[in-house]
Amino acid sequence: MKYIVIIGDGMADLPIPELNGKTILQSAKKPNMDYLVKNGRTGLAVTVPKGYAPGSDVANMSIFGYDPAKYYTGRSPLEALSMGVGLYGDDLAFRTNLITIGNAGGMAGGDRLSFKDAYIIDYSAGHISSEEAGQLIRAVDEKLGTSRFRFYPGISYRHLLVAQENFGKNCSFTPPHDVTGQKVAGHLPKGVLGDAESEKAAAIYMDMMAASYDILKNHPVNQKRVAEGKLPANCIWFWGQGNAPRFESFQKLHNKTGAVISAVDLLKGIGICAGLDVINVVGATGFLDTNYKGKADAAIEALKSKDFVFVHIEAPDECGHLGDYKKKLQAVEDLDAKIVAPLLEYAKSSDEPCRILVMPDHPTPVALKTHTSDPIPFVLYDTRENEIDGIEVYDEDSAKGGSFKTVFAPDLISIMLEK
Repeated sequence: MKYIVIIGDGMADLPIPELNGKTILQSAKKPNMDYLVKNGRTGLAVTVPKGYAPGSDVANMSIFGYDPAKYYTGRSPLEALSMGVGLYGDDLAFRTNLITIGNAGGMAGGDRLSFKDAYIIDYSAGHISSEEAGQLIRAVDEKLGTSRFRFYPGISYRHLLVAQENFGKNCSFTPPHDVTGQKVAGHLPKGVLGDAESEKAAAIYMDMMAASYDILKNHPVNQKRVAEGKLPANCIWFWGQGNAPRFESFQKLHNKTGAVISAVDLLKGIGICAGLDVINVVGATGFLDTNYKGKADAAIEALKSKDFVFVHIEAPDECGHLGDYKKKLQAVEDLDAKIVAPLLEYAKSSDEPCRILVMPDHPTPVALKTHTSDPIPFVLYDTRENEIDGIEVYDEDSAKGGSFKTVFAPDLISIMLEK
C-alpha cells in the first residue's frame, strides 16, 4: 500500500460576495478533487486544538500525526532545522520576516523610523526573491548581529534570528500577516506586564526592528526594487519564537517510511523532526510560480522506495493573505490540475493499492487575510474503492455530510493506515 497526503495550505475559505456567496473550493474548477470525493470518503478535521493560535505550524504538525499538546515548542525552531541552523540548550529561534513598512501616504520616509504612525504595507515585501533577501539579511546581521543575536537567511521573505539564553521567551509577538494594512502600534513586541526582564527584552527587539529600517531603506537591493516599481524590504519583523523540538520518528510511530516535498522551511522542518526524507525541488517557490510538475514528479519517484509522501502547496495560503480571491482560485485550480491529477493518475495505474488524503491545513479567508481555526474539509480516497460516501463535490459544506463526521487531525494518519 502507498499513501499520498496532499496539503493545499490555507485553501479553505468563507463565502465570498464576488463569487456569488460561494467559497473558493465551491467556485474553483477542480475535477480531480471532486473525483476523489465521488469515489471516496470525506469529513471535517480539527487541525488546531483549543488554546492554540491557528498557525501553519500547529495545523501541519497535526496533519503529520503529531499532537501539538505533546510536541509543539514554537514555529521558528522547525524552520531552523530545515535551514541547517542548530539550536542548543536555551537557544531561542525567531521567524524574521522581511516586510514593507510605510505610512498612510505610502512608503516610510525620513532618517529614522517611527512606529507611531507606521503601517505594515506587505508582510512579504512583495514576495521578494531569496537572492535579494539573502543580501538584506546578511546586511542586518553585519550591523545587528552580536554574540547573543545571529541572523540567518532563508527563503524569500522568511528568515531566522537565534537568540541565546532564552532572551525574550516570555514576550509576545504578532505574525505580520495577521496585521497587514494595519498600524504597527499595538502589534509590537510586548513583555509581561510587571516583569521588568521581559519588558526590557521586548524593548530591545523593538529597537532592532526600528534599527533595521536604517540599514535597509537605502540598501542597493531596495533602491533597485523601487526603481523597478517593486516594494522595498525595508524592515524586519520578529515572531514565532521557540526552543528546539523533540519528536518521535514517523517510522517508529507507524512503521512506515516517508518523504516530504515542500517549498517552505516550516514543512521541511516538521519532516526533519519526524525523521522523514526531505526532497528539495528546483524551482519550488511557495507561490503561484512554483514548480508543480517538479513536485509531482518528485512525489512519484519517492513512492518507488517510500510508503508515504507528503506534498505541500503553499500558494493558496499566500493568496489568502494577499486578500486576492482571483489568485487564490488560480492556486486551487493549479493544485488540482498539476498536483492532484498526476498523483491520482499514478495511484490508479499503480500495481499497488494506494490511498490519497487531500486537505488544507487551516482556512485562510481572503476577507480576513489571516488564518482561522475552523475545521477544514478533507477527503480520503482508496484505489480499491471499498467504501464511498458518493458526495459529488469537495468543499467546506459537502464535507459536513461525510461519513467521517468530525475528527481530530492527528488521528488522520492512523485512519489512513486502517485496513
